[in-house]
Amino acid sequence: MNGADHSRNAPGTGEGRDVVPVIFDGELVDDDQQPNTRPGTKSVWRLLAAWWQRSPRVPRALKTREAFRHAVTDVWKRVLLSPYWLTSAVARGAVVAARTWRRWVRVHDYREAAELSEKLADKYIEIRALTLFRWKVTGVMAAAGGIGVAVANLVYGSPALWLAGGIAAIALAVAGRRTDGKPGRKAVLAGPRSLTWTMDPQILIDAFRDAKLIGKDESLRLVERASRMGEGWAITIDLPATRKAADVIKNREALASALAVDEIQLLVERVRGRGGHAGRVSLWVADYDPYAAPPMRTPLLDAVGWDAWQPVPFGRDARNRRIDLPLVWTSVLVGAIPRQGKTFATRLAAAGLILDPHTRLYVADFKAGKDWDAAAQVAHRFMSGDDTDHVLTLRDWLIELVGEVQNRYRRMRTLDDATCPESKLTPDMSRDRTLNMPVTAIFIDEVQVPLEDRTPVTVQGKKVPVGEYVGELLTWLAKKAPAAGVVLVLATQRPDSKTIPSALRAVLGSRFALRVMDWRDSNIILGEQMNTRGFDSSRLLAAHKGVGILRADGEIDTGADVLAMTVRTYYMPNDDWRAVCERGRSLREAAGTLSGHATGAEPAAVLGHVDVVGVIGAGHAGADTEPNELAEPLASVVAYLAEVGEDDREFVPTAELIDALNMEATQFARQMGELGCSPARHRVSTEDGDTRRVRGYLIRDIRVAAERASRAGDATL
Repeated sequence: MNGADHSRNAPGTGEGRDVVPVIFDGELVDDDQQPNTRPGTKSVWRLLAAWWQRSPRVPRALKTREAFRHAVTDVWKRVLLSPYWLTSAVARGAVVAARTWRRWVRVHDYREAAELSEKLADKYIEIRALTLFRWKVTGVMAAAGGIGVAVANLVYGSPALWLAGGIAAIALAVAGRRTDGKPGRKAVLAGPRSLTWTMDPQILIDAFRDAKLIGKDESLRLVERASRMGEGWAITIDLPATRKAADVIKNREALASALAVDEIQLLVERVRGRGGHAGRVSLWVADYDPYAAPPMRTPLLDAVGWDAWQPVPFGRDARNRRIDLPLVWTSVLVGAIPRQGKTFATRLAAAGLILDPHTRLYVADFKAGKDWDAAAQVAHRFMSGDDTDHVLTLRDWLIELVGEVQNRYRRMRTLDDATCPESKLTPDMSRDRTLNMPVTAIFIDEVQVPLEDRTPVTVQGKKVPVGEYVGELLTWLAKKAPAAGVVLVLATQRPDSKTIPSALRAVLGSRFALRVMDWRDSNIILGEQMNTRGFDSSRLLAAHKGVGILRADGEIDTGADVLAMTVRTYYMPNDDWRAVCERGRSLREAAGTLSGHATGAEPAAVLGHVDVVGVIGAGHAGADTEPNELAEPLASVVAYLAEVGEDDREFVPTAELIDALNMEATQFARQMGELGCSPARHRVSTEDGDTRRVRGYLIRDIRVAAERASRAGDATL
């Protein structure tokens, strides 16, 4: 009701009669709605707001609330710091004035000209005379200035001195302002830089130019200004057109050098998804070494239980963001040289599964120490040792798991779509005791021990080394078992190509590389050419225990889509590890899921020692790759063409393949040539309708090379 309601006092109203509201000078409106406005008012305001946002005459600081807040902050900053800036500028101006006067009084310009013309001796008398004259001029000017100030002081008093001093201060401040290219503005040898200076936009542009990431005539576009974020400074920038964020990540060390910080303090991420593109980069520079502080204890110590379908808390990145490691539907490889935290990292992955009573664990410790002994009270299968008998036991476990995986897939085919929508294990299926398909994980520490064992075993009537047989079994499980809920977690201190077969490494989804000896070992763990993309675990410091490069198979909640990241794992000493295992046993006893070794009785093997060669092709042990599996990069090229669809194409440019596969051009051409696929020149149409000749590969040549490689693989069988 808008206006005065006098219905209570209106004449003729009373008890038992209808009340008629009488309103004076008002109108009846809905309280939940705004008052009506004249037609067109809303559109006028809309047009005015649009003009306000687009008009170049309106200051940028008045267009958004955030920009206005930053502008007010800048104004207050300038006001508060203006005395310091003025004093600094006056001091620099005094230095500049002194240097300028010294060059003038010493006739520096005339002297240099005489030296260049090699007539310095002939001009000595003239230079001497001119120097004496300029000294006299200096003395006269100084005396005149002093007399003038004294007379002004006698006539006008102290205000004259203040005016003269103010004029002199302004003149010196203008002369001493920081302007590039002016004498006295830049020190020849700069002192230590503060991070506030490092993140200054102009300093940042100079650093990108020095690192050869942008050209001399190119600049950066500020997306988000430098701001404090945690224990460091963060800034988001756009690179010039055609410049890629991947190149900045790859050359992170050069950029860190240009910014005068250690590369471990510099975090570079590409901004992807909504609000990001291939040329948008997020930088974060830590105040100090982010891994110098003591490691944090794992949050699983405070957890009553855990869900295996949730990523396991694994560690913290440089910005102290929590990094979780997905385990279900993938496999994990952890590699490092001794005493770098490899076993600790592997136990962190196991801790999350231990606290879920609906999981089943296989633990094989070929280090033969006591690091994993506490897991014996929760493991379905457990052993610790490095003898041949232990390797043969592992072989039996793997055969059992192969049969288990096959059995799960057969049972999935009989389930309805509501229970099993795809040929994958679901959370409900893993907890259904009647289905008996729990999430199952096998942890093998020092996996190089069984893989290098040369003890002969009989497979399909042939003698083959047991290590090669184990490698074939692990490869099959890494390929087919994750979808059935069987997870492989392998740890090794010898990440070389001879120890871990290439076919096995190629199908391990998640990789974690702690410090290794050189970039080759790092690439074996993380993947080919990862060092050229800026990820090399051989560059990690020996003092950074538990720090490694994580390449996870799954979504990592870091605010940015990254290929890999440097992570410091949580700290879980033996006391905490035993506490987690004891809690896991209590949870299993309460849920009634304790089984196998943890109950004191080993379960019977599903397949025993039956021959599974027909399933996995392990009778052909000794081959480094799976039959019919294409070598890289041909396999990636075929997969890319299948993804984009090559039915209507007969030629693919090399530049397109290199960009799509993120490979180095020379190495890509050499590897494709070794696989029998040679490049050719072909005419392609451009966007403006013209044609030009480019280098690339004919689709039919790629198909022929793939078929040839496939036939060669069959012939080796």
